[in-house]
Amino acid sequence: MKKLILIICILAGAQLSAQNSIQELLNAGVDDAQTFMSSYFKPGAAGALYAANSGWYNSAKAKKFLGFEISIVGNMSFVGDDQKSFILDVDDYNNIRLPSGQNQIEVATVFGVNHPDATVLIDYIMPNGSTETLEIELPQGAINQTLDAVPAAFLQGSVGLFKGFEVKARFAPKVKYDEVSAGLYGAALQYEITSLLPADKLFPVAVSALIGYTHYDASYDLDHTSIQAADPNINTSMSSFNFSAIASTNLPIINFYGGLNYMTGNAKTNLDGEYTFTEGALQGQTIKDPLRIENSVDGVSATLGFKLKLAFIGLNASYSFQEYDAVSVGLNFGL
Repeated sequence: MKKLILIICILAGAQLSAQNSIQELLNAGVDDAQTFMSSYFKPGAAGALYAANSGWYNSAKAKKFLGFEISIVGNMSFVGDDQKSFILDVDDYNNIRLPSGQNQIEVATVFGVNHPDATVLIDYIMPNGSTETLEIELPQGAINQTLDAVPAAFLQGSVGLFKGFEVKARFAPKVKYDEVSAGLYGAALQYEITSLLPADKLFPVAVSALIGYTHYDASYDLDHTSIQAADPNINTSMSSFNFSAIASTNLPIINFYGGLNYMTGNAKTNLDGEYTFTEGALQGQTIKDPLRIENSVDGVSATLGFKLKLAFIGLNASYSFQEYDAVSVGLNFGL
């Protein structure tokens, strides 16, 4: 269970050993740690945003006034091989160099694994003026294994208003398991354009527009650190907006739907707490809340799906073609 939450909290739960933790990288200095962790977390931010942002609709037809639907939605965004590693270039760092003497090396992102283990050397100056070298192992990916997908799951409700409007809300309660906690909420407004037509119920196709907002929070308490620290933890906050143009058939039992979507999102990951350093570039210093990492995502996608409804129970599934392709499945109850 803990590992599943760590995957869902992909930015907050990269489970690192004491030798290769995020805090160890701070021995190279805040700027170097910030540079490395921005590249390390960047694919995770995109994957998590795409996973949390999918599944907003299963039909373009607006519900009748006070008609409702409650859904259990599960999303999965898929990770490509190009998101599992990045190029570490020592020219981008102040105090980091490679043991081999090379300028570049391919290393794991939060989705990848280093085969073999990758290390870097940190050169720093002692109080007496001499230069010391510290070797650290770079972090592996989340839960130390390759991830091929990022999941998200939540409850979603829809209520029909008037004149073609429908309001939606999604929610995943904040769950805490050991050191990890995460939660999600969002809201959307959908408008059926074909409701303006005088005989809209006679047309076999509905067309609508949707705007949605999703917010996601996660935190990971660092009980065991390689650096003397007070209240160490990682906090992640993600927000995204989704704009969609949707079309669907309007048939009694099974319907097909599709949409063109634009998503823009932002992910912030903070390393909080007070850290006291006994070696490295920050030797003898105490720093509060040292890392502030921010990544943004903008992308266009196309969604194709179907919805099967029998009485008050329905099932829908869709596939979205985007930077991180995603599948969404929903079990629906309503009128």
